Amino acid sequence: MPASGSQPRRGVFPGSFNPLTIAHLEVSRLAMRAHDLDEVHLVVSRVALDKPAPPGPSFDERIAVLQTDAESYEWLEIRTTDDQLIADIATGYDAVIMGADKWEQVNDASYYLDEAARDAAVDSLPTVVVAQRFGLDIEGAHATVLHTPDEIHDVSSTAAREGARDLMAPGAREHWHDD
Repeated sequence: MPASGSQPRRGVFPGSFNPLTIAHLEVSRLAMRAHDLDEVHLVVSRVALDKPAPPGPSFDERIAVLQTDAESYEWLEIRTTDDQLIADIATGYDAVIMGADKWEQVNDASYYLDEAARDAAVDSLPTVVVAQRFGLDIEGAHATVLHTPDEIHDVSSTAAREGARDLMAPGAREHWHDD
């Protein structure tokens, strides 16, 4: 916890977390330790950018399951937002945490009005913590690579939804349903 009178250092990890996986938890923990964070907030957009309505539990059910998993970690909180762009979600945080696939999206000019808007958004980010994933390079002066164990590089919510329930966080595993 922060010293008396000081503000906690907070990291934000935006995503759909559909479902929350063991990799999301490990990346959160490693980022917290590597960047001296007191809290990590998993932030879920009510309408995810460039993603169709997700399969599985409804939005409210997903948030309830995330809360169940977060209760096991005093440093982990669940938040929701109407924002979609990482630059907007990360405002006010000390660090923004994401996977290499999300970092590629953040740097894709097609999500902005133009390249100048993209550059301004990337420049506005706090410390950028990017978790490794097999097959993806982490490029850019703003990115700080978070070295993660090889065994979590291919863990994905998609694989968990498709039947690899062992990849899910405990609460997600217990409460997951497909419809």
